[in-house]
Amino acid sequence: MKMNFKKIAFFSVAALMVAACKPKESKKEYTAGDLNLSNFVAIGGTSTSGYMDDALYRDGQENSLGALLANQFEIVGGGSFYQPFVAENSVGINADNLAQLILGYKTDCLNITSLSPVRKASTGDASIFSDVLYDATKPFGNYGIPGLYMAYAFSPAYSSQNNFFKRMASSTSASVMGDALNSTPTFFSLYVGLDEVLTYAKAGGKNVNLLTEAQFQVLYSPIIDQVTSVSHQGIASTLPDVTKMPYFNTIPYDGLNLDEANAASLNAIYNPIGLSFVVGKNAFVIEDPSAGSFGVRQMVPGEKILLSVPLDSVKCNKMGSVFPFRDEFILTLDEVNSIKNATVLYNNFITAKAAEKDIALVETDDFYTSLTSGIVFNGIGLNPNFVSGGVYSLDGINLNPRGNALLANEFIKAINAKYKSNIPTVDATLFRGVIFP
Repeated sequence: MKMNFKKIAFFSVAALMVAACKPKESKKEYTAGDLNLSNFVAIGGTSTSGYMDDALYRDGQENSLGALLANQFEIVGGGSFYQPFVAENSVGINADNLAQLILGYKTDCLNITSLSPVRKASTGDASIFSDVLYDATKPFGNYGIPGLYMAYAFSPAYSSQNNFFKRMASSTSASVMGDALNSTPTFFSLYVGLDEVLTYAKAGGKNVNLLTEAQFQVLYSPIIDQVTSVSHQGIASTLPDVTKMPYFNTIPYDGLNLDEANAASLNAIYNPIGLSFVVGKNAFVIEDPSAGSFGVRQMVPGEKILLSVPLDSVKCNKMGSVFPFRDEFILTLDEVNSIKNATVLYNNFITAKAAEKDIALVETDDFYTSLTSGIVFNGIGLNPNFVSGGVYSLDGINLNPRGNALLANEFIKAINAKYKSNIPTVDATLFRGVIFP
């Protein structure tokens, strides 16, 4: 078959001419819109500070939620953002004086060596708590304080109670909110209340109470009232349902795998009180004072085993079977539902206050919920799996740098929608997940 090259050439030239005549679609310029981002201040607790891998350390701070937001704000004219950095080579520290977690090799009680979170050093870097970092000429922008409860936000001399604040406080009589507001923010982010929920959840609900709806409102109101009296532009964050985090979902409730001999042994112990076991998967045994006269029962779907449980005791010393899990290592259905219900009530109030103050609102629980089924970002699959999921740090609660980048994008989307800005989102693929040896 002959090809009509003249005709082909004509149509090719014509197509080029048409394309050349089309006006180019101009990309919308990045802009701050109605925002004044000259002095951004992030107010919050552990999740705002850059705390990850169960410690405060430099890389976490450099990739904190506040820092990532400030980096994007700078593109549209935002000002400097100062943080109370620890030394670059520091192993970090937490409230128990332990170093950050890293992924390393660990040998268990069965003499099996595998990758596991281990401490980077035998002790944390205590010199961090000796730092005196306040500089009136460079006011801090990151007032994310590890362990901050709302009840202490206005407490004078809070530095005597929290070493993480002590190192950055303006004086020994300073309060977190006092110092934050003295920075005169033109724009703020507010993400408080999560530490209170996590304290209850990480304790397995033992010896700790959740805030009532009224208590939460009494504590939250003055914080948002005070910050909006200084800056009329900002964003408030609702709280995620913490029971979705890997810390509460890595060990399955029915992860008790038994051979024939062990199943028979447990049946001999527990059959008289109505519990039975089979070869293969079984629900773990827990203490529960409400479970009849013996106060023990097997777990049911929806109940949680915490990552704080000593796994060697499970593997080699029959914890969770012959010796039931104690209350501090589990969340019962009642406790899980208490957390979920309280979080809904808290979020309803945060939403109402944000509307009252006419500021932006970010629904963080939507983001955390999306992770449960997995998401794809720029071709990279991400999920909430412990270590391998690509979003959470090695403590199973706080996000890693990539996770913080994704969360920062949710803040930016909400800010852009509220303030007619076009702040660019973060390319989360440029940030690390868990570092493998």
